Amino acid sequence: MADSEPFVRFPLRRSVVFGTHAMVACSQPLACQAGLEILKKGGNAADAAVAVSAALNVTEPTSTGIGGDCFCLFYDAKTKKVNGLNGSGRSPAKLTLDYVRNVLGIVENNIPLLNINAATVPGAAAGWVDTINWFGSGKLKLAEILQPAIDLAENGYPVSEIAAWMWKDAEDDLLNASTNGCDMLIDGHAPKHGEIMRMPNLARTFRELAEKGKDGFYKGRIAQAIVDVVQSKGGVMSLDDLASHTSARVDPISIDYKDVTIWECPPNGQGITALMALGIIQSLQESGKIRNISEMEHNSAEYLHIIIESLRLAFADSTHYVADPDFYDVTKELLSKDYLSKRAQLFDPTKANANIDSGSPVKSSDTVYFSVVDDEGNACSFINSNYHKFGTAVIPEGCGFTLQSRGNGFFLEKGHPNCLEPRKRPYHTIIPAIATRGDELWLSFGVMGGFMQPQGHVQVILNLIHHSCNPQTALDTPRILIEPLGTHVTETSSISHVKVEDGISDDVVDELKKLGHHVKVVKGFKRALFGRGQIIEQKFDPKSGQRVWAAGSDFRGDGHAIGW
Repeated sequence: MADSEPFVRFPLRRSVVFGTHAMVACSQPLACQAGLEILKKGGNAADAAVAVSAALNVTEPTSTGIGGDCFCLFYDAKTKKVNGLNGSGRSPAKLTLDYVRNVLGIVENNIPLLNINAATVPGAAAGWVDTINWFGSGKLKLAEILQPAIDLAENGYPVSEIAAWMWKDAEDDLLNASTNGCDMLIDGHAPKHGEIMRMPNLARTFRELAEKGKDGFYKGRIAQAIVDVVQSKGGVMSLDDLASHTSARVDPISIDYKDVTIWECPPNGQGITALMALGIIQSLQESGKIRNISEMEHNSAEYLHIIIESLRLAFADSTHYVADPDFYDVTKELLSKDYLSKRAQLFDPTKANANIDSGSPVKSSDTVYFSVVDDEGNACSFINSNYHKFGTAVIPEGCGFTLQSRGNGFFLEKGHPNCLEPRKRPYHTIIPAIATRGDELWLSFGVMGGFMQPQGHVQVILNLIHHSCNPQTALDTPRILIEPLGTHVTETSSISHVKVEDGISDDVVDELKKLGHHVKVVKGFKRALFGRGQIIEQKFDPKSGQRVWAAGSDFRGDGHAIGW
């Protein structure tokens, strides 16, 4: 479709979706139905989240799949505690910096996205199983939870509009990456919207996982197919790399902003970026350097300048220091109030900072997001990703999924905290989030989309707290995206490059330029770079005290919220 067509201009209005029992919000309607089916069978939010994730692998493989990674946060209504799961995979044991430089001859700062050595061990399969085992209801078996996705893959489904556009955009990658590209094409082409797509090999993969658990993926036929295709293209992943993979239970990190606590997964994810930016914004208000955000016009130049500069400061640190915490960790130092106050001192309300670099916190360092809540008050904030489009676009024979390209997140510089090392997890962009008031759940939310994700978290939280937005309008409002120069986000720049979504006024764009920001307005389908978010809010009826779920789903995606 051309950008001039009505659909691409997104002339939409959506209402908040309400329910009293349970709710699912995701980027594909059929995947929403999969989650709802599991909830109605007695599963809880964690069980339903895995059903949604698997169904999204079928309906939106352009963004996600079992060949990628996942993270989740789970709010347990009984204990009133937020729990975390890191389902990211590690680099192969034989993949060293020396090998990448001297044997493979890679001279860039990162492993190229379509190079097979960008494929880390897929963590999603183990992440799904562990989500059910650690946080699930115990009432449903894995096979029951995966069945809706298996049915979609075997029987076929009509492809949605935005998914079809994304598929077409990556068609050449699938054709060129491996001989098995036909698994995700129809007669050698990306499916068109409304066209029926069947994925029998993916259904077979899901069945093996359902029958054999994690061993069905990390050992046996599927593992061998992964290793065979990786090694056939010059990679070094081994059966032992797959067999030794484990998910990690993690303690979420948080920051208090106003009367709300925002929770994110700790590094190697970039959720700390959102927390740091919010901490800087809070420090600016508390110090009197800026007035209360609530007093500012929403999406004015004054308002956006604060968000842009706070995010630039946060990214300068997180892209330098965030790494696999088993190798390097300064999370506590980065989130300390004193440190964030020092970073806030660099803010200039009259112009863009011309010299933003990483600070010194120590004395001497493409994707689908969805949300599910249940009748017990539990919430599962879940995210699953290939990274960029179809990842490497390489499909193991007979498996029906692509291998991710997360290894591109390593920085190929000796001594850098996020430098490639054997059996190491890379800097990860995917971040689910939860917000609480006291120990009570307020929001299960997230915004997908690479380095847009923490930026989306900051913008929707400010929309909700300062501008009285409901979950849908918090997602509908136009967004900004800062974009560092260079081939990798770790390269900080003296120039502030900002992409602004169509809908922010020309006057505001002009004012941002006068402040020193280099601004580009983005329209049409390209607005996908601003992410696609989901929000579910817990409210209570003032008279009866009955719980009410209020949900929004991003109009930049194909999906919606649904519940009962």
